Amino acid sequence: MTIPAQSDGSAGTATLTEGAARGETLLKVTGLQKHFPIKKGLLQRQVGAVRAVDGIDFEVRSGETLGVVGESGCGKSTMGRLITRLLEPTAGKVEFEGKDITHLGVGGMRPLRRDVQMIFQDPYSSLNPRHTIGTIVSAPFKLQGVEPEGGIKKEVQRLLSVVGLNPEHYNRYPHEFSGGQRQRIGIARALALNPKLVVADEPVSALDVSIQAQVVNLLDDLQQELGLTYVIIAHDLSVVRHVSDRIAVMYLGKIMELADRDLLYKSPMHPYTKALMSAVPIPDPARKAAKSERILLKGDVPSPISPPSGCRFHTRCWKATQICATTEPPLKELRPGQQVACHHPENFEDQAPQDVVLLSDAKEAAELVAEDALAESARTSAAVAAEVEAAETEAAQAEAPEAEGDTEAAGKAAESGKKSTESAKPTPESVKTAPEDGEKSTGSPKKSTGDAESAESTESAEGTESAESADEEPPAKEK
Repeated sequence: MTIPAQSDGSAGTATLTEGAARGETLLKVTGLQKHFPIKKGLLQRQVGAVRAVDGIDFEVRSGETLGVVGESGCGKSTMGRLITRLLEPTAGKVEFEGKDITHLGVGGMRPLRRDVQMIFQDPYSSLNPRHTIGTIVSAPFKLQGVEPEGGIKKEVQRLLSVVGLNPEHYNRYPHEFSGGQRQRIGIARALALNPKLVVADEPVSALDVSIQAQVVNLLDDLQQELGLTYVIIAHDLSVVRHVSDRIAVMYLGKIMELADRDLLYKSPMHPYTKALMSAVPIPDPARKAAKSERILLKGDVPSPISPPSGCRFHTRCWKATQICATTEPPLKELRPGQQVACHHPENFEDQAPQDVVLLSDAKEAAELVAEDALAESARTSAAVAAEVEAAETEAAQAEAPEAEGDTEAAGKAAESGKKSTESAKPTPESVKTAPEDGEKSTGSPKKSTGDAESAESTESAEGTESAESADEEPPAKEK
């Protein structure tokens, strides 16, 4: 594959421009800050500042892909615009191929624009709706004074075919394309001058899943073919894992953890990274009924206008102690290829074992953490272990009165059952008196029979007397 020559005003073609050898440092950032002033009043005096990026350090090696993840508002996009010098840094230092470009003017940055390009987040607003696709993609050649072999139109059509678009669409306007096609147009424009570093600000966030896969695969293929170096900013941790060699986790203008991809996903050290990883859904039907291990964070992200003292994450962390609220942890390498800024890291020995008392915010945050995750954190934090032990003791004490109450209730039930059983059993006296009662009951019919006989004898006697009286009456008449 040939690319346009990068000598001003010259025609012809050239192979890939030799830059830093693969593995060498291409971009180095030290203490980078960007504070946006807040002004009020008639005189527009500054009353505060939004600390979008507040002191970050990292390096990008040639030929690798650095992924940057974090919540919305943590400063990812601002960081990308700072290293491409679309924004002026408040403080810090940006070096590209060993050259300080922190405060270069427009004239000084113009030659570097060939080597540093950016793919913007919104494909709808990053393309001028009044210009055709040919005009948009050919703009870098005209601005840099580069004349490709065969003319600009032929080179633009080649770039469109490289990103998977029909070269016949050269004269179409942006509104005639879908979102994924517009993002491809932005990629073609960024690749026009064969840059050494491409900053992609959420290149797939506005696209559906199928188009996301196409764009991600396109970036991967172009990197292998052209030897590009990427800084990819994204929210989707699955996408970042697929394309990145190393990953930086940002929170409230700071880098919390910077590690190789496999190390970060296998054993994250920072509690915030662990919470992010727990939010990634696992597409496994067998785990549908499994208990969720999601770590829910307490509250919202603090305001970047007045960030918390000490560690920025201590207001939402379940491992925070007093040192976290007063001392900011430095970003240091605890394992080869894994840097973390934490006093009480996960999956590693405690860096501040003297603090064994959790903050009140940490105790509240621990209530939202799954038991398994809390038990895992207790292995590397004396404060969390003490809290877990105290919680288990309280639970045992609370269960003890309930157990005693259940025992007493069971005893009372047993006694009442015993009494009812005893009352139901026949006594010896009742057994002895039973025949007597039987005899009395059998004698009563006999008695009743005798009464009937006496009644019959009485009737017969009366009948006899009446008959005798009837026989005696006639003689009386004769007298």
